[in-house]
Amino acid sequence: MSRVLITGGTGFIGKNLVTRLLADNQHEVCLLVREPYGMGTPLPHPLDQIREKVDLVFADLRSAGLVNRAVKESEAEIVIHLAAVGSTDPFLSPQKAVRHNVDGMINLVEACFEKNFSTKKMIVARTPGELTKMNPYAASKLAGWHFCEMYARTRQYPIFGGMIFQAYGPWQPERAIVPAAMLAALKHEDFPMTNGTQKRDWIHVEDVVAGFQAIHESDGLTPGETVELGSGICYSVASLVEQIFELTESNGKPLIGALPSRPGEAPIQMADVARSKQLVGWEPTYSLQDGLNQMQKAFKISE
Repeated sequence: MSRVLITGGTGFIGKNLVTRLLADNQHEVCLLVREPYGMGTPLPHPLDQIREKVDLVFADLRSAGLVNRAVKESEAEIVIHLAAVGSTDPFLSPQKAVRHNVDGMINLVEACFEKNFSTKKMIVARTPGELTKMNPYAASKLAGWHFCEMYARTRQYPIFGGMIFQAYGPWQPERAIVPAAMLAALKHEDFPMTNGTQKRDWIHVEDVVAGFQAIHESDGLTPGETVELGSGICYSVASLVEQIFELTESNGKPLIGALPSRPGEAPIQMADVARSKQLVGWEPTYSLQDGLNQMQKAFKISE
């Protein structure tokens, strides 16, 4: 049994990762959370149903003292850092982005490897937006990762990256493009959207968490190395939405171009899946059609 500390465990990726780690009965899971969880406020679904199986430690990542205490209390061998601000609001203030995504990253790394001696590996969630740095969220994530690389190269701290491409799947917030389009289609409503020309690598969340497990279990990575978690296939946002409406046989339709495009959108993002397989033996198992079929069935069950 290995003990795993997860930051951001109450988010979309985190919920799926926690349930997977608990299901294989090989991990003890501890979540680093901010108040008020554990103080009378239940964890969000589905974590509320497995509350007795997870431990909680409390900290605001911006506070080095609180992070030191929480990491020590967790007694974790593996730390998986998913927490960040700006994933749904990438044009947040640069000051807020830096405090959470850079200062928080440094505090966590130092707590794991300079204040606490039980940590054997740290895995950091990265975003492909770091490659183009076109908004404060992406720029701050890249800055935080540069510090990780510095620690990995100069002090050999076992820090590794998992770059998550366009993830979708169970427990994703309804404002995200896939669930938002799916709900509109199932309700036979029109779906106003941008021109959707940007191409993205859509990856099912179950493949993402399998990728994190592969990084966790690998002994062959060099400190500071990143594994890209995507499908290796790109579809434009407009094409994705059209597929959803065709799949659901909706009477509604995508209103492509009805909304203005957001600035700072990279034209294409695609993972190097062949390299990921070479590094950790991981490759995706879901096609986009399989993943959308699963989501459609899940939405219908919950209606």
